[in-house]
Amino acid sequence: MPIPDGGPAVFSDVVVDRIPGRAPSDLKVGVDIKHTWHGDLAVDLVGPDGTVYPLKKSNIGDAAANVIETYTVDASTQLANGTWRLRVQDMYRTDSGRIDGWKLIF
Repeated sequence: MPIPDGGPAVFSDVVVDRIPGRAPSDLKVGVDIKHTWHGDLAVDLVGPDGTVYPLKKSNIGDAAANVIETYTVDASTQLANGTWRLRVQDMYRTDSGRIDGWKLIF
């Protein structure tokens, strides 16, 4: 999924429908984003009830390439089942990228 350069946020959704109860307090979020300037990106997980879990803030001075990380969030207030969204926004112009994939590890 392309990430617009300096544009609006894009969303990639994952539907969970076979995990009873609540999400864990140590929910792992694996992201694979290719981008020529790591610092351009703000990355968030959005839970099924709309709660936003910040994963990575933008930082114009961070010149590394790509975001290939596993983040941990306390999502225990969420039901596990539902639509989870990865929200990615390129906050600055000039560099481009794409979401290659992401996953939740319960």
